[in-house]
Amino acid sequence: MHSLDKAITGTFTRLRPAFLALGGSLAIAASAQIQVPLYPVPMTLQSLVVLLVGAAYGWRLGAATVLLYLAEGVAGMPVFAGFAAGPMALAGPTGGFLLGFVPAAALAGWLASRGWTETIWRSGAMFLAGHAVLFVGGIAWLGMLIGFDRAIAVGLLPFLPGSVVKIALGVSLLAALRARHRG
Repeated sequence: MHSLDKAITGTFTRLRPAFLALGGSLAIAASAQIQVPLYPVPMTLQSLVVLLVGAAYGWRLGAATVLLYLAEGVAGMPVFAGFAAGPMALAGPTGGFLLGFVPAAALAGWLASRGWTETIWRSGAMFLAGHAVLFVGGIAWLGMLIGFDRAIAVGLLPFLPGSVVKIALGVSLLAALRARHRG
């Protein structure tokens, strides 16, 4: 291999995490705009993608990818749900959920690195734990704004059916990927 080939290959190797983070942040942004009609509230696929990014990238790169996504939104790029942007999105009622994406992705990555994506039950537990982290952060923040009883009534209970659907989708997707990888 020529020295130029080595230099180019080395550069691509060093840039790979940056490209993965950019691609992951764009996937999270796109998933924030996809609404699925579900009763009593529509759901986006955003938390599913956040957890998949964490599981696929590992805890460090998964968390860094979500931080990049949040930085894009704070910088004014319309990446949040409903094409919202700016620092006020983090200060508003959804701020705790958005900030909760970071530890949720990190947890998914950490659990995945310990084999929690290897079976349907463990995958389900990983997605459940990730959603629990999201809800804890989101409800804590929302509760400070509107009171905890109301936060649970409007920020948790209506979203539980969507979370169940996303957990099932995530488990199914990982099972299909495992089957394809083995086959």
